[in-house]
Amino acid sequence: MDLSLFNLSAMPLGWAIAVATVELVIRLVMLGIVPNKRRPSVALGWLLAIYLIPFVGLILFLLLGSYKLPRARREKQVEMNRLIRENSPPAAVIGDDRPMPVWVRAAAVLNDRLGALPMIAGNDLTLLDGYETAYAAMAEEIRRAERWVHLEFYIAADDPTTAPLLDALDDAVARGVTVRFLLDHLGSAGYPGYSTLVRRLDRSGVQWARMLPLRPWKLEYTRPDLRNHRKIVVIDGDVAFTGSQNCIDRSYNKRRNRRRGLQWEDLWVRGTGPVVDALNALFVTDWYSETDELLIHEAQDELPAEASGGLMCQVVPSGPGFENENNLRMINTVLYHALDRVDIVSPYFVPDESSMSAVTSAAQRGVRVALYVSEISDQFFVYHAQRSYYEELMEAGVTIYRHRRPTILHTKAILIDDDVAVVGSSNLDMRSFALNLEVSTLVYGRDFVSTLDGVLDRYRAASTVLALDDWRQRALGVKFLDNVCRLTSALM
Repeated sequence: MDLSLFNLSAMPLGWAIAVATVELVIRLVMLGIVPNKRRPSVALGWLLAIYLIPFVGLILFLLLGSYKLPRARREKQVEMNRLIRENSPPAAVIGDDRPMPVWVRAAAVLNDRLGALPMIAGNDLTLLDGYETAYAAMAEEIRRAERWVHLEFYIAADDPTTAPLLDALDDAVARGVTVRFLLDHLGSAGYPGYSTLVRRLDRSGVQWARMLPLRPWKLEYTRPDLRNHRKIVVIDGDVAFTGSQNCIDRSYNKRRNRRRGLQWEDLWVRGTGPVVDALNALFVTDWYSETDELLIHEAQDELPAEASGGLMCQVVPSGPGFENENNLRMINTVLYHALDRVDIVSPYFVPDESSMSAVTSAAQRGVRVALYVSEISDQFFVYHAQRSYYEELMEAGVTIYRHRRPTILHTKAILIDDDVAVVGSSNLDMRSFALNLEVSTLVYGRDFVSTLDGVLDRYRAASTVLALDDWRQRALGVKFLDNVCRLTSALM
């Protein structure tokens, strides 16, 4: 069987020998390059592609094989980490000496070393239920702004649902408040309302920038699948919002979504206390990366050396600007230390080997593990890839709740026992671990976890439990499709 891109038998002998020699050299050289600092499954996938179609495989690897941002951007991240550390007390956990499991402190040390931000007491977090409630709450805070407003979204659009928020931004600029808006270029560009938003921001005087722009005609290029998936809003350094919700209508403004009646369900959190400065530090980092403007005055508030009361919170940035997969390491840490229960809400569940092992190991040692996903999805490959894990999960003892259509459960959250939660923008999938810039918040506090439990009660009431025997009986062709998509998703 001829695996070459070229038909060597139809070539003159000299050309055939030359092409075969180049293909052999490509295979041998890449055998020594591809496995460097890559997961074995990812390296194996790339080597298989290069072996089967050497020239095409090599080109794809050169375009997509490295998941790191350009060196200049990574150097900015290092510089910002240094500035953040200079304005932070020299401790990974700051606050009162409340009883805390040793492993939570250890996780905070890990996060601090990887992401430069400590865990600090003195925070208050409020869950906001529903898109309209979230926009109204943000608009209310923006109308009180006196100095500046910072917004960062993966997807942003001008539509009737986001109008209250955008109107508040227009009013803020009109009264002299500085408003800065970051939106991911490819994340936003494909949605109705994006172009209208861009024109509106220009008219109103909002300072804005595209994150990771892909406009080669303007000499702006980054690898297309490296995206900034963060969602952050900060007002005057006093209050912040973060979570899974994008700045767009629940239907994402697409006709096919409306025809199918699709509605996104998200989790949005309002925060006060030191967590606000930590989230703002992350915005300032991303603004600097995109504009070369370092917002010294807006980031001058030092994190408190002493804090007490409230929730213990730690903001954990992650993404290809860091040398390590910060969110993956944090998630695995909390999963391996669960004693009683684990609840995972992730619309796109495509774990790597380590996180899959952490989830199944928790279930196998007797921890009650539940996974919340959706019956349907807007992402074809991811939807089928995640289905390929269900049988193995259920065999290990994981309960799978599938949120009934037409709602797409878009919340990203993990609950560990009664005291620990992780909320933010990060899915439990390989894209969020390696390719996306994400923001997560590790929370220690029983009251917050109890409130989040109430949200999960609502999710369970709107879900059906997947049965292992029924799932095993699905069609062979569907199983094949699921596994093919799983393999495809591993090629990063």
